[in-house]
Amino acid sequence: MITIVADTQRTDRPHWPVPEERRTVSVLFVDIVGSTALVDQLDPEDVRALQRAYFERVAGVLRRWQGVVEKYVGDAVMALFGARHSDGFDAYRAVRAGLEIQAALDRRPILGEITLRVRVGIATGEVVVDLGDAVSGGHGVASGAVITTAARLQGYAAPGGVALCAVTARATAGLIAQRQLAPMPVAGRLAPMPVWHASGPARPGADRHDGPLIGRRRELAGIGEQVSEALRTREPRWISLVGPSGSGRSRLLHELSRTLHTVDGLPVRWCVVGCPPYPDQVLAPVAELVRVLAGTRPGDGPAAVRERLTDALTPLYPPDRVAAAVPALHRLLTTPDASVEALAAAAICRDALLRLAAHRPLVVAVDDVDRAAPAVSRFLHDLFTAATVRGVPLAVLTVHQPQWADTRPGPARRVPIRPLAAVQSGRLLRHLLTRAGQPVALVDRLLPLVGGRPGHAVAYVTSIAAGADPTTLPEPVRRSTGAELDRLGGEGRAVLMAAGTLTGLLSGPAVDQALGWRPGRSAPLLRALVSAGLLRDDRVRGYAFVAPALRQVAAERLPHALRAVLTRRAAENPASDTVGGLAALPPTGQQRREANAAGPTPDRAPILRPLPTAPEAPTPAAPTRPADHAPVRRRLRAVTGDDVAPVGTSAPTPVGRARTALRPGRARTGFRLPVTPAPGDLAAAA
Repeated sequence: MITIVADTQRTDRPHWPVPEERRTVSVLFVDIVGSTALVDQLDPEDVRALQRAYFERVAGVLRRWQGVVEKYVGDAVMALFGARHSDGFDAYRAVRAGLEIQAALDRRPILGEITLRVRVGIATGEVVVDLGDAVSGGHGVASGAVITTAARLQGYAAPGGVALCAVTARATAGLIAQRQLAPMPVAGRLAPMPVWHASGPARPGADRHDGPLIGRRRELAGIGEQVSEALRTREPRWISLVGPSGSGRSRLLHELSRTLHTVDGLPVRWCVVGCPPYPDQVLAPVAELVRVLAGTRPGDGPAAVRERLTDALTPLYPPDRVAAAVPALHRLLTTPDASVEALAAAAICRDALLRLAAHRPLVVAVDDVDRAAPAVSRFLHDLFTAATVRGVPLAVLTVHQPQWADTRPGPARRVPIRPLAAVQSGRLLRHLLTRAGQPVALVDRLLPLVGGRPGHAVAYVTSIAAGADPTTLPEPVRRSTGAELDRLGGEGRAVLMAAGTLTGLLSGPAVDQALGWRPGRSAPLLRALVSAGLLRDDRVRGYAFVAPALRQVAAERLPHALRAVLTRRAAENPASDTVGGLAALPPTGQQRREANAAGPTPDRAPILRPLPTAPEAPTPAAPTRPADHAPVRRRLRAVTGDDVAPVGTSAPTPVGRARTALRPGRARTGFRLPVTPAPGDLAAAA
């Protein structure tokens, strides 16, 4: 059974002050091969029954992988991954869903003896998403060229195959087994489109850590001392290495396992495993511990695996216990599910680790434990508790992101992984650029972009070596940063998006001004963002983003029209977007263009027209409509989530709801916001 954490939350409008976002999503298209010929042979009632069975099977797979069904077009199904929330693995979930759809449908009876073959195409790119409608069945949720790309890829896929675009292939490299096909010619494009074929999940390999460790000496020494103390005194200790993506958590664990060899002259045994995203079976990390314990290799056959298991258990158990344990552990390796047999085998693994620790000091380390199923946490808790009771020299090391809320037992130590200092980041960048054959002079341009995160430094240099502009945000950084942003509620995201449009250090009044909020409303949200590790507060000068990438991603999430409104509002009170007269950080080129375009100058017409103030007041010219199509009156909500009334009344000002995708039978109007909001006016529709 594949472990999926269901996302059952609906996006309720009162909690999403910004109604639409520019998001990077993965779009999946699935369509039946030869459906016309099949339908011609069937009775209409059979066609209806076949369609229902087909749609139910496809939709069930999509729901399990947290895909949002956007529309049904004939026999085709279109789904979005990452439309409302991103975990950084949207493309991976989309590909896994496509592969599972093929496994569930390809040549399998679906109605009597009728079988189907389908094609699947998956493309990843930027769209504008209506957050309020981003639920299954919400037609017109997203708009963007990537939707057309996914539909074309579906047409290029072989029957029973899953075709990927280049961005999807890069996002799933190392996680999905794939091969590149010949580029496909596309109508309207000069260059053929590169296409990849996905064949199944790939066995994750070990991360490369072949460069010198720069910085982290203090953390390495401190954690090593804690582990050594636990092993020396036979008082088990649980230590958590906590940091965001790209902070170097995994590298620090690698260095610990490489440098801590002995304690009081006794050799230390390390059992280190990682947790891939969405493991196929809930006990997969425990099965990996068995492989490490026995020393099995990926190419070993069943006989070799049993032999290695026997060799590993013989020093720990009498012969009759070994004979009983080997088959159970072998089954766990092949099927690490949540069955009674698998759980019993996990108990044998736990006891074997405790017996091993009684013979020699043992460290059990689990990387990315926040990706694992709760059963893995229970396994570790039971292991630690039993080790404490027995008094064996054992330490548990877990590596995870800050938001993981698992309760660690006993005297757990939480070690935060801080950003590298500027001098350390510079040394790391010089090393990476030299190794990649790139000019070392790029250090000055990259240093303010990496934000002290070694993973971001690696991503930037890799992107530059592939030919990208040095200031272009690399795809891995964008994915992980977007996931950090999506862990926030609607108001927290709105604050970061508004802050991203401001220059210099941030203040509560500046954010309130940009969002049109009452004074002081953003203050608790800013403090919460500091606690979440996304903003920095020195209590005197103001707030700043901890990572430049977060500022960029937050600002770029805003639709251009709304971004221009927020920029103009900040420009109306220029003293509020810096604190204490400090020099502002230089705005990006995009911010400068938008500020210039939105600046309140007499000779420049506003981008967004105000709504009419009253029925008798002059109104802007409306777009030409067919005579038989009446204007659509929409229910409007505001940043506060309250219903709003027309301008000119005592209620707050209405805001036109932004739409970017045409829906059948509905005329579209422009995205309109108040140009000069009065106090209490609202910033965005929901």
